[in-house]
Parts: sequence; structure tokens; C-alpha cells
Amino acid sequence: MNIKSVRQTAQEKLKGFCRVCPECNGRACVGEVPGMGGAGTGASFKNNVAALAAHRINLRTLHGAKNPSTRVELLGQDLAAPILAAPIAGNKFNMGGALEEAEWVEAILQGCLAEGSLGCTGDGPDPIMYSSGIEGIVKAQGRGIPFTKPREPKDILNYFKQAEDAKALAVGIDVDAAGLISLGVGPKTTEELRTIISGTTLPVILKGIMTADEAELALQAGAAAIVVSNHGGRVLDHTPGTAEVLPQIAAAVAGRIPVLVDGGIRSGIDVLKMLALGANAVLIGRPLVIAAYGGGAEGVALVIRRMKNELKQAMLLTGCATLGAIDKNVLY
Repeated sequence: MNIKSVRQTAQEKLKGFCRVCPECNGRACVGEVPGMGGAGTGASFKNNVAALAAHRINLRTLHGAKNPSTRVELLGQDLAAPILAAPIAGNKFNMGGALEEAEWVEAILQGCLAEGSLGCTGDGPDPIMYSSGIEGIVKAQGRGIPFTKPREPKDILNYFKQAEDAKALAVGIDVDAAGLISLGVGPKTTEELRTIISGTTLPVILKGIMTADEAELALQAGAAAIVVSNHGGRVLDHTPGTAEVLPQIAAAVAGRIPVLVDGGIRSGIDVLKMLALGANAVLIGRPLVIAAYGGGAEGVALVIRRMKNELKQAMLLTGCATLGAIDKNVLY
């Protein structure tokens, strides 16, 4: 199995839902939601990619960083690289259903574990979307992070109880899905979040933070980590790219909790850029959809391994022996 064969197989299985474009930049799938595109004009999706592409990297080779380490500690876990799978669900709605939800979860979680990483699972209108993630996490001996939509607090806590029973490492809330009112979801006040977070024994990650003031609110609510995310550009048109807002959010958090980020990350060099902009780790979405559909767990592992190797090579050529050495000086 190689990247080319994975992409060819994915193109067949995702036909009508994702074109598996040579460059995944949101231009060919504008407005295709459900599907893999961006909302409205697709500007938010495209902004994610463009914001990353706008950054240049300083090449440095006069140094002693001869064998860089990509290892990171996150939420008490020692990971081989700061590259995790983003929470995605809804195969029938968004990807055509060539994979059953359980097959999708298996590919993501097991592919991540094979590379020393972690996978997140998602939530949606059909309860099987969340329950499949929980079942997959049980099979993975708890090494996964289930995310739920911003439902009513009592419903979120019921979902979190399932995660506790599955011995999951942590839980998350896709707060950036608050506009999907057909799911019975909505925005959350700090007090509501505080109630939710205090009602579980697990660390809670809030995904969908796009401003420094909301990062501070997440801290006040007791979040264990945040994800800078505009939901892959799929919920609100004309938001900035995540790489644009990440530095000010990371500065506001000031190391008090981990800051993760997703949006337009396609390579290990993109990972390097996000770390230089202030992230502790990244979540990968669309590239792992293609990987899972094109090669199952082996395909997911292959793509993560490639990104990890690209990150290590980029660290070698920027003089960064560890992830902690990656800072704004890497960027031109």
C-alpha cells in the first residue's frame, strides 16, 4: 500500500462526496455541506488553507539538531508526534457510506494507535455515530477521545458517562457546531460549561475556539484543553483561517492548558507552522478521511507516518531538536 493507491481507492469509494483533489483547498467542493466542502462560498475552508500557505519557513543547517524528536506529552499521554485525528462522524451524510460508522471508527482509532498517536471520534444526528465511537474506544482499551455536539447539558453528561464507562482518556465538545440547530444544539454560557465540566471525571476539551476572549472563557469554565477550529469551514462562511487567529489565542492562554488546532493541515510542514504559531498539537481531518476510505487503518497509519516524517525532516532543516524548540523564529 502506498499514498497513490490509497488515493485511487478513496476516489472510487468517495465518488460524489469528495473528489480527492490533488490539492485539498476547498475550491472544487464549495457549498457541499453535507459532503466534504465548506459552507456558503467556501471562504472559511479556503481561508484555512491560504492562511497556512502564507507563512514561509527559515532554512537553518548550521546547528546540532541532527536527530530531532517529534515526541510530545499531551493530556498525560506520551505520543510519538503531535498529530491526532480530528473528530468526524456521519459517513452516510458526508462521505457516501461506503464505510459503516464502526468501520470508520476502527480505521481511525487503530491507524492512529499504530503510529503512537490518538484518534478522536464524533457525534451526529444518528445515535449510532456516537455509540460507534464509544465501542471503538472500548476496543482500543480507552485510547481515544469522543466528542459530542453542544447538546443540552444533561444530554452531554449522559454521553460523557458512556465515555467514562469506556475508560476514555478525555472527552470533548464541538462547540463550533452550535449552529446546527436541527441537532438540538446551541451556544453554551460559561456557567453551563462549568456545570458540564464539573459533572464528569474526565478532562474536557472545547473545540471551536476562534478568539482570545473565548479562550479565556474556556479556561474559566475549567477546560483541560482547547482546539482552535472553525469546524473545517463547514458552519460559518467568511471566518478567518485558524492559522490567522492561533497566535493571539496561544498568547492569551499562555501555556496554562494545551492549545490544539485544525484547519487546512496537509503535511508535516503545515504541522511545523502550526507549532511555530503557538499550538501544542494538531488535529487532522480531511486527509484522514481519504486515508481511511482508501486504506482503512493501514491507510490512516501511512498518512500519519508520512506527516510525522515530514515534520522531523522540517525540524532537521530549521534547527529544532525538540518540539519545544519550535517557535516563531522558525517562520520568516
